[in-house]
Amino acid sequence: MDKCAEELARCQSNLTELSRLLQSLEILQRTQSAPNFTDMQTNCVELSKKEKRLNRRWRTKSVGKDPKFQLQVPLSASMSPIRLHSSNPNLCAELVDFQPPVSRLTDSVDCASDYIKLQEEFCTIAQKVHSLLKSSFNTVAIEKEKIKQILCDQEQSDQSTQINSLRKSLSQALSQNAELRTRLNRIHSESVLTEQVVSVNIISTDEAVEQMGIPLTQQASNESRLSMSESVSEFFDAQEVLLSASSSENEGSDDESYVSDVSDNISEDNASVTDNVSRQMANGDFAGCSFRNGRRTCLPAPCPDTSNINLWNILRNNIGKDLSKVSMPVELNEPLNTLQRMCEELEYSELLDKAAETEDPFERMVLVAAFAISGYSSTYYRAGSKPFNPLLGETYECIREDKGFCFFSEQVSHHPPISACHCESKNFTFWQDVRWKNKFWGKSMEILPVGTVNLMIPRFGDQYEWNKVTTCVHNILSGRRWIEHYGEITIRNTKSSACLCKLTFVKGNYWSSNVNEVQGFVMDQEGKVIHRLFGKWHEGLYCGVPPSAKCIWRPGSMPTDYELYYGFTRFAIELNELCPELKDVLPRTDARFRPDQRHLEEGNLEMASSDKQRIEDLQRTRRKCNDENNIKQEPRFFKKVVDANHRERWVSNNTYWELRKNPGFINMEPTVNLW
Repeated sequence: MDKCAEELARCQSNLTELSRLLQSLEILQRTQSAPNFTDMQTNCVELSKKEKRLNRRWRTKSVGKDPKFQLQVPLSASMSPIRLHSSNPNLCAELVDFQPPVSRLTDSVDCASDYIKLQEEFCTIAQKVHSLLKSSFNTVAIEKEKIKQILCDQEQSDQSTQINSLRKSLSQALSQNAELRTRLNRIHSESVLTEQVVSVNIISTDEAVEQMGIPLTQQASNESRLSMSESVSEFFDAQEVLLSASSSENEGSDDESYVSDVSDNISEDNASVTDNVSRQMANGDFAGCSFRNGRRTCLPAPCPDTSNINLWNILRNNIGKDLSKVSMPVELNEPLNTLQRMCEELEYSELLDKAAETEDPFERMVLVAAFAISGYSSTYYRAGSKPFNPLLGETYECIREDKGFCFFSEQVSHHPPISACHCESKNFTFWQDVRWKNKFWGKSMEILPVGTVNLMIPRFGDQYEWNKVTTCVHNILSGRRWIEHYGEITIRNTKSSACLCKLTFVKGNYWSSNVNEVQGFVMDQEGKVIHRLFGKWHEGLYCGVPPSAKCIWRPGSMPTDYELYYGFTRFAIELNELCPELKDVLPRTDARFRPDQRHLEEGNLEMASSDKQRIEDLQRTRRKCNDENNIKQEPRFFKKVVDANHRERWVSNNTYWELRKNPGFINMEPTVNLW
């Protein structure tokens, strides 16, 4: 609302300026634009009294009082030197033979020029007023939606009394349970009847919760994980509960664990892999104790100062070239690489979990669209640096028990650079292969992705695919850098033509307030629009028509001092964390072992620069040796396939998790020593 008030204040200032311009236009119209009748009388026949009255009306009426008419006056520079009022067209015909003196003609031309300038300034400020009012309207609509959400939350909080009463009853039941178990143990130890078997049903924690109608995860969502763990540990017969620690989703789930079989609709290979992954996650086979309650909340060192780097000297010989082939100073990088940035697109994977529970295909498409847009939100504060370019054969793995997915990626091609990834969950399977093209245009740099993103929701047999939009980094050489995404995304369900989604990332311009704006719609197979979508990719997505639209997605809050730490989100901060228990299970090609990236994260620029140069030289030598010996380095965990449309795709060969489990990467010799 402060932003709205500020914009309205600016709007008021512009309206005052418009009023001043309007008065100037009226004065100029009255005093300068009318012809000099003294000169006309020396060259024309005396006008009739009726015509004189007409002329007097013309001299006194002001068009400038009507701003609508004022904006419609032609702005042509070739207009007649003598400006005649449009309400008296006959006057022009009557004075067609009138030839003013040269000095009068010059004054009229200057007058016309001043009049045009005032009109142009009037139109410019009017456009600003329109933009400010439009922005204020959108701000008020969004704030109204937030207030509605707050009121809804307050209504839900009114039920807290009943919930507390139920929790108290549960606590009493558990206390009685513990006391009963103690009595039974004492009776059993004192009994002399060894052949008698005492069998008593003890109510477990889960059964007590189910009988009282309270989902356990719902209760946990209102309490801290630590306090819940302590309360559960007090009862020796209470079953251990797996709680979600996701920072971006606070809603409880009806299922306490991620142990579930994959739907029969998934392919046999994917089903076996996903089943093994979910089972290993549940049994703790992955990385032992790698899933801690908390992850790091800050990077080891802030980002370096890049003000002393002369980018023009580096880039001036590379205008129009692919910057992926240009070696940049390590200070311009961020301590993540492209493989990890692909994983960052899954930060809001709970949207896909929700889509897997939504029966309506159109609402399901809305959630998929929100997920596609959410992948861009983390880039808003990231214009100051670029990710590391992965080496051929470099990999990255991310297992998130809190979000319920397992992810791995690999650089499958060096020139052209192609990155592929695969992610599995009990609710969805996600994969993509993207080729990035970078173009430097002097003041800006464009990043053009080529490839498709794929998503499968086994429960409904859906398989979605969509493209990515162009990313542009502005003010590369001077000024404050900022990122813009523009283009169109089309989301299709290849297994059904029931609905289609189109999203447009609007390209901003100087006059408009639609920077970062996204517009879209979901329509049925007959072309009828079912849902309308709008919002901004860094603020949120809404479904419906303002001001009654429903918020589908909103990004999470940024960490403290994010400007000092590369503009990373909370999720991005966790991606390059290397836990001690992971060191013995990850492949040596994992990006977290890359020394130049690790040194940059720790703030050691000298070592980071030295290792970056050494690693790049190693890759050139390796590539040259392979070319001379006609050796082609093949990807280890992905394979190339050709789809029905004769397009080449990179998909998982379903070996990563099996090799990780048996014999384990620690016992395998790396095929290539990348660093």
